[in-house]
Amino acid sequence: MIRVEDLTVRFGAFEAVRGISFHVREGDIFAFVGPNGAGKTTTIRVLATLIEPAAGRASIDGVDVAEEPEKIRKLVGYMPDEFGVYDGLRVWENLDFYAAAYRMPRSERRRAIRDVMRLTDLTSLHDRDVKGLSKGMRQRLCLAKILLHNPKVLVLDEPASGLDPRARIEFRALVRTLAEMGKTIFISSHILTELREICNAVCFIETGRVLACGSIDEITDRLVPTRSIVFRVLGDAEAAAKILAGCSGVLAAEASAGAAGAVAVEFQGEEESVPALVKALVEAGVAVVGMDERARDLEHLFMRITKGEVA
Repeated sequence: MIRVEDLTVRFGAFEAVRGISFHVREGDIFAFVGPNGAGKTTTIRVLATLIEPAAGRASIDGVDVAEEPEKIRKLVGYMPDEFGVYDGLRVWENLDFYAAAYRMPRSERRRAIRDVMRLTDLTSLHDRDVKGLSKGMRQRLCLAKILLHNPKVLVLDEPASGLDPRARIEFRALVRTLAEMGKTIFISSHILTELREICNAVCFIETGRVLACGSIDEITDRLVPTRSIVFRVLGDAEAAAKILAGCSGVLAAEASAGAAGAVAVEFQGEEESVPALVKALVEAGVAVVGMDERARDLEHLFMRITKGEVA
């Protein structure tokens, strides 16, 4: 659905994006991750037809972003990091203004506004002045306005920035709903714990260059091949550690000093092989009361892949 090939963007002599390439499949919830100054927003503005690349190519649904920007604007709903709604208007007036900007006939606007308000849970705020809305409600309104023309692709730049926990949870649920409706979602965010729960693919970018791209599990398996597992047992944790140390795939096993009955294991292998470790303990007469695997999350990957450099 989105294809970026050797994309380069310059501002004068400064090269903000340096020949990056990646693709987003239809129906993906795709995370675009990197530190400040990495080139994320610049890339997003190319996809939104706000700036043109110096070199390379970007296309959405087979349409070239630079060559046919009008077609792209019909395919894409772009939500910038600043929500871009008008304080002097009521909720429905904001939506009516943007529907008119999309050149929707007046006869269709009312239905479209009703549908997006229902989807984003804004119906009860129909006549509310925008200046009185919370940040979470403003975010919903901005999302509603980019859905008016029923785009195939949603490009969201830091959509959860500054939201309270409830608003972030509600937004996450809304993103899932939109994905279930068949939307392809391209999302940039610094809140990595949020992304891990909703995204199925990720691209890491730093200093204008792509560092890694693919499914989260693929990148994790490639860069973090070991699993960290803590077994909780009844009885002698030192003895349990010795049993586990002799199992296939175990790189290290030791009783945890800070927790009674806990054994920390570094294990190399597929998830399906983990039950064999439990079986080894049970057959040796060790009672296993629990097992926890340290999540191989986006924050861990981010710190492993990026170096904190600025272009």
